[in-house]
Amino acid sequence: MPVSTTPTEPTQTDASAEPAASPQSPAAATVPSASLTPAGASEPALRLYDSAARAVVPLAPTATPGLVTIYLCGATVQGSPHIGHMRSGIAFDVLRRWLERGGQEVRLIRNVTDIDDKILSKSAASQPPVPWWAWAQRFEREFDAAYRALGVAAPTCEPRATGHIPEMVDLVQRLLDAGHAYIGESGNVYYDVRSLPGYGSLTNQRLEDLATTEDESQLDDDVEADKRDPRDFALWKAAKPTEPADAAWDAPWGRGRPGWHLECSAMSRRYLGETFDIHGGGIDLRFPHHENEQAQSHGAGWGFARHWVHNAWVTIKGEKMSKSLGNSLVVAELLKRYDAAVLRLALGTVHHRSTVEFSEETLADAEALWERLSGAILRAYEFSDDGGLNPVDAPAEQVRARALPVEFTAAMDEDLNLAGAMAVVHATLKALNVALAKVEAGPSSSQETDADLRESATVLALDLRSQLDVLGLDPLAEPWRASILEGVGSSQGGAAMETLDRLIQHDLDERAQARAAKDWPRADALRDKLIQAGVVVEDSPSGARWHLA
Repeated sequence: MPVSTTPTEPTQTDASAEPAASPQSPAAATVPSASLTPAGASEPALRLYDSAARAVVPLAPTATPGLVTIYLCGATVQGSPHIGHMRSGIAFDVLRRWLERGGQEVRLIRNVTDIDDKILSKSAASQPPVPWWAWAQRFEREFDAAYRALGVAAPTCEPRATGHIPEMVDLVQRLLDAGHAYIGESGNVYYDVRSLPGYGSLTNQRLEDLATTEDESQLDDDVEADKRDPRDFALWKAAKPTEPADAAWDAPWGRGRPGWHLECSAMSRRYLGETFDIHGGGIDLRFPHHENEQAQSHGAGWGFARHWVHNAWVTIKGEKMSKSLGNSLVVAELLKRYDAAVLRLALGTVHHRSTVEFSEETLADAEALWERLSGAILRAYEFSDDGGLNPVDAPAEQVRARALPVEFTAAMDEDLNLAGAMAVVHATLKALNVALAKVEAGPSSSQETDADLRESATVLALDLRSQLDVLGLDPLAEPWRASILEGVGSSQGGAAMETLDRLIQHDLDERAQARAAKDWPRADALRDKLIQAGVVVEDSPSGARWHLA
């Protein structure tokens, strides 16, 4: 796929630029996935690029042995989810999967911002106008559907901003008491950025070089009017007569609503404690959002995030994808044209710090690769299907317990080097296709048996499933399983598929009779008939098999 492979920031150790060496054979050295962090061990082997340190550093030791705590900035539910939103969700889903494969427990919190300036303005401007909370709920449901469709596992908890107003009020009071905040004449409460000597450390900026510390979308004349310093940012916004009465809450300093940054400091402490391992989000959130989160939390006396991990943008024709540019690609619309697994593959097999150049060509390449990966596993599944337990169709826990190639493990442990991991995936796919070809051809010598050939193909298929599972792309796991098995000529596809199988099998039996009688024109005509109907026929020593194109 045509993507940029240059990380968005310089690194001291950049594993994403050079793929790990591919294994020479399917018998390349492997390590059990569980051995990455043996039972009882406290330290994951993973090294990650830390945006604050501006270097690849060890994740270990974690704040709590055996547990990795992650706070991920989720959606501001002001509109439909686009692929830029999903890039972040998928990137951290892969991180979570890899940590869990290494034996770590992962506690991942992903917030929902369900009240802010944009939600209020857009809900009021809609025709007809709708309550702001109904607007937010509508798009929260759309985000949930998009995450599920793309195989992003649900977070440990997904708190809403409006459900944590008391915690935010308490935090504002704490900052007021500590001298890090002040109340303006109109009832707004501001963070005094000069009160924190370390302000700007996350993004390596000097306060004197900044004109503002507010996001452009958060700038408001009423809020700016009574700041002591234009670089101070809003913790609490006083209620306005032009805004809905139910979009404000009581506080000791006056009725209003929280500023944009406040919720993440309050909710991360609520669910992860005063210090946690990883704070994640899109690279565009580093400033001012994450810088201001850190200032709030440090001002409150909390350790806050030990590591900062940011994913890069999705670009279209070299420009950051955004609604303001009019080039957003809504997930629901793309899913009408492309399989969800194709979207996940396009977005989720590129290093998280590298931009994804999204185009029809990118999707076409991802679609072709997905067909090769899922097609190979499906062929192995069909060859192993004898009506009983299918060895290729092992449950997820068995797949995840399989050994992983050393090259794959080393790549993932070095800043989630997906290029190196995918090199191993491609090598395993090639070996599986060779093994399947041998099964189709039958034993070539007395030293081989059909059972041996099938066993070899089964092992490689399970290895490939195990590797793809790390990426959330195991074809025989949810949510891809149903669509992959839909065209299998067996009862796996349900009653409709059983009926279709009987109809197709009638033609296949007639074709087999024609071939036995050496009536080649008749045999070819029957095969052409099936091809025109979208049925792919594969001949093997054990007979003809079929699947839908």
